[in-house]
Amino acid sequence: MSSILTTLGLRAAPSQAAPNHATSFLIANWALAYCLMSTRGTKIRLGLDHNVSPREDLSKYGEAAVQSGKISRARLNRLKRQEAAHANAVEGYSLFVGAILSALVAGVDAETINTVGVWYTVSRVAFSLCYSYIEDPKLSYLRSVAWWSGNISCITALVQAGKKL
Repeated sequence: MSSILTTLGLRAAPSQAAPNHATSFLIANWALAYCLMSTRGTKIRLGLDHNVSPREDLSKYGEAAVQSGKISRARLNRLKRQEAAHANAVEGYSLFVGAILSALVAGVDAETINTVGVWYTVSRVAFSLCYSYIEDPKLSYLRSVAWWSGNISCITALVQAGKKL
C-alpha cells in the first residue's frame, strides 16, 4: 500500500521528503465544486437554462418540461438533487480552504496535508454521487456519512494545525 501512495506522490520514499499537493487539492476541489458539479451544462443541453435567473430554472421551467415530455420526472428530481449537491459543495469549499491553509501556515507535514486532501476529495465525490443518484430513504444516509467524512477531514487538518501552533 505504501508503494502505491509513494508512486502517487502522497507519501515520501525512504530518505525523501513528501511533495506537498495542497495547491493541487485546492484547485481540484474548486473545479469540482464550482464547475464539474454544476448543472448549468445539462440545463443548457435540455433547453432549461435561462441566464436571467438561472437559480430558478428548475423551479420555473422544470415542471413544464416534464409536462411537455422534454424530460422525465425522475430526471427533473435528479437535476434538483444535483443542484443541491453543487450548492453544498460550494458552501463547504471554504472550510476545506481554511483547513488546508491553516495546516500549511502551521507547518503540518506534507503527508498529513496530502492525506486530508485525498480524504476530502473522495468524500466530496462520494457525497455528490450519493446525493444525485440515491433515491432510497435508507440508502440516503450514505450521503450523510460522506458529508461528515469530508467535514471530519477538515477538522483533522485544523486539529493538526492547532497542535503545531
